[in-house]
Amino acid sequence: MTAKPKPHRKLTITVEDAVYRGLHKIIGPRNISRFLNDLARPHVVRDDLEEGYRAMADDEAREAEAAEWSEGLAGDVADERRG
Repeated sequence: MTAKPKPHRKLTITVEDAVYRGLHKIIGPRNISRFLNDLARPHVVRDDLEEGYRAMADDEAREAEAAEWSEGLAGDVADERRG
């Protein structure tokens, strides 16, 4: 399954000269947009988090393992109270 390309928008931003030079030197002139996009995304886009939770919930093997693990914790707590 091929992912549908996400639409892009052009944005003009202003940064200090030293920041621009650093981005250009370290990130590279053709990678600045992607770098800034990836840096900002987790702070401003919430749908990825929801999609991630949905994907985890749909993973039945992982959910079964998580349920088994949490049930084991409940047993450990019960054992501690007895001892």
